[in-house]
Amino acid sequence: MHTKTTLFRGAAVGALIAVATSVAAQAADSHHAHKRIVHKKTIHTAASSELTTLRDELHALQARLDAKDQAEAATQAQIQQAQAVATAAQQQVQTAQAQDADATAAIIQSIPTAVAAEIDKVKPKTDGIYVKGVKITPGGFIEAAGIYRQHNLAADISSPFNSIPFAQSRQGHAEEFRETARQSRLSGLAEGQVNPDLKLSMYGEFDFQAAAQTANSNQSNSYNLRIRNLYGTVDWADEGWHILAGQNWSLATMNSKGISPRNEVIPPSIDAQYVAGFVWTRQPQLRVTKDLFNKSLWLAVSAENPQTTFGGSAPAAANVITTINNGSGFFGGDTGTLSTTSTGGAVTAVSGVAPATQSINHIPDLIGKVATEQDVMGRHVHGEVFGMYRSFYEQLGNLKSNNLSAGSVGGGLTAQAIPGWLDVQLSGVTGKGVGRYATAGLPDVAFTPSGKITAIEETAAMFGVTGHPTKDLDIYVFGGEEHDDRPDGGKGSYGAFTAVNTGCDVEASTLTCTGNTRMLSELTAGLWQKMYSGPWGQVRLGLQWSYIDREAFGGVGGAPTAHDNMLFTSFRYYPF
Repeated sequence: MHTKTTLFRGAAVGALIAVATSVAAQAADSHHAHKRIVHKKTIHTAASSELTTLRDELHALQARLDAKDQAEAATQAQIQQAQAVATAAQQQVQTAQAQDADATAAIIQSIPTAVAAEIDKVKPKTDGIYVKGVKITPGGFIEAAGIYRQHNLAADISSPFNSIPFAQSRQGHAEEFRETARQSRLSGLAEGQVNPDLKLSMYGEFDFQAAAQTANSNQSNSYNLRIRNLYGTVDWADEGWHILAGQNWSLATMNSKGISPRNEVIPPSIDAQYVAGFVWTRQPQLRVTKDLFNKSLWLAVSAENPQTTFGGSAPAAANVITTINNGSGFFGGDTGTLSTTSTGGAVTAVSGVAPATQSINHIPDLIGKVATEQDVMGRHVHGEVFGMYRSFYEQLGNLKSNNLSAGSVGGGLTAQAIPGWLDVQLSGVTGKGVGRYATAGLPDVAFTPSGKITAIEETAAMFGVTGHPTKDLDIYVFGGEEHDDRPDGGKGSYGAFTAVNTGCDVEASTLTCTGNTRMLSELTAGLWQKMYSGPWGQVRLGLQWSYIDREAFGGVGGAPTAHDNMLFTSFRYYPF
């Protein structure tokens, strides 16, 4: 653009010079021919006027060229300014792109951490092992426990409350201390998610408290592995139906969440017999559960293995058959001193160790339960009620069967009294024939003088509070009681007014001490301190004190009583 302007200016100057030259030539010609100028004066005047006009046009042209140059200079300045702005914008874009790239890189780098954090929120406490799509979660603990009893029970970690000795027993005047690892436990949960609706599970839990008839603690501690729980479940989440089959805590045992396995409310005691008044068994069963109203109400029914515990002995003259001994291929634990019938159908008492026997029930124990839970003023509350039907069975000497039906009701309540700080629980059962469903294992039935079985009325209840002063410390206090009424008006084989108790309160007395238990009560307190919890498992230390009081029915010689103070310690390591 600048070169073009220069050329244009040169052309204008050349034109001006040409005109001037022409005028000069004409002037020269006039000088040489001045004589002719005179008569051509008019022509000279016209030429001079034309030159003036041309000069004016040239000035005007110059003015326009200057204005154009200024306009071009302004345009060039605007272009340069625009280029500077564009350059600055490009630099800003490049800077923003660099910053965005850094931010993106930082976000990308943070993704694994964020994902891990979200996974940790829902990650279970125990890691699983996956085999062909089935998740297997191991569990359990190793325990080293210490036991001290003021009065010797000759027992391991499970205290036989109904065997606390009266003063007559020499054993009752000796203290007892032992250490044991038999409550150590192994467990495993296998879960298969067939589809979003259907889930299949299997759970097994075992400890070392079984005792074959030949087992003892003299040297090798050769005890059997014991099944605590071993069952399978089928759960339909959308329909709300749940089936459980196998050995598990009874449906009569209180739950903390709906009616679902592995959510039973178990006292936190070290004593494996728990607390007097606690309602429980672990036995084979078939259970069906339905949840309703967005899992705020649950209904369940269970058919459970029947077994009968007897109070006193059947009169021999009645020729009663209530149990079958181990020689017939059954094993149900020591249930009394009854054996199979001898010739003629008479019942024979066994001297020495009683045989392992199995009662001859022929109808399962049937239990139905309703449970609900709500948040009340920011406190989670779970409540439930259940009813139980039992049928007892015997064969009399005249080869006639005798059936006895019995019913009971029970329930429980758990609540957060102070959320995160204090929990309370209450549970119990009352009715006939429920002895073996309470922790002391008082008898279900007794015998009338004619040999017929009669159900014993019993009430069992337990109340407990558990405090959490810190996240690593739990402190608990529980109390419970189990109480029997006299069956058959005090005329039968258990709690009879004629029972002789004259020797119960005299050490080493040779007099009779029937001592049928009327009531057992307990007060216990303890704590669990978490010493370590992390990737390598958990270590907990426990300490417990218990006071048990045993009171017998009154008879000839009075109503004897006995008690025991017990101390327990526990060191547990949970690797999973």
